[in-house]
Amino acid sequence: MDTPPTTPPNPAHPPNSPSSPNLVVFDHPLIQHKLTYIRDFTTSYRPFRALLYQIAGLMCFEVTRTFPTRPVAVQTPLETTSGRKIAGTITVVPVLRSGLAMAEGILEMMPEARVGHLGLVRDEHTLQPKVYLKRLPVDVAAGPVVLVDPMLATGGSASAALTILREAGAKDLRMICLVASPEGVARLHKDHPEVTIYAAALDRQLNEKGYILPGLGDAGDRMYGTG
Repeated sequence: MDTPPTTPPNPAHPPNSPSSPNLVVFDHPLIQHKLTYIRDFTTSYRPFRALLYQIAGLMCFEVTRTFPTRPVAVQTPLETTSGRKIAGTITVVPVLRSGLAMAEGILEMMPEARVGHLGLVRDEHTLQPKVYLKRLPVDVAAGPVVLVDPMLATGGSASAALTILREAGAKDLRMICLVASPEGVARLHKDHPEVTIYAAALDRQLNEKGYILPGLGDAGDRMYGTG
């Protein structure tokens, strides 16, 4: 017998976690529907990439809600009216390599955004991040910066990435991830309490190797079929 459908709450904004005020978890039915497919171990790399792209695009609307805007005058075919444009220049920064597909989904919604790249790899023994690539706009402080990484596990890589962006001059920062662990959220809240984390799910815990449970495996390997 099929489980009867449920209707989730429909707040004006996605809810913040009571224990983690810097975390916003999306309960939108379409995001959760796609997240279920992406968790499935039988989902191959091509639909996995497409799902990452789609979920990021859906999340983008709420993540950009607090972007500052400025008033402008616009000439319609009939008359002049007032409108609003985003103030400053948006920069999207994926953490390589798994952040690339999500960044593409965001850029579909905001093609005017610039793209920086951060390459960080986790040492499997120490679980600490190592930086192997940093390419950022010289004026990264010119507007909002969105850090993108599907997995927020130990929080080490995300914290290091945010520190790099801060040191480069970024002031308006937020992070998008697909799945977060309580440990990773706690780490970012401690290291970067001013940064809001947007996630499709807050999972149960990390295992002894630092992987999220139940999670979805290694996002980079699943994206590119290298696992």
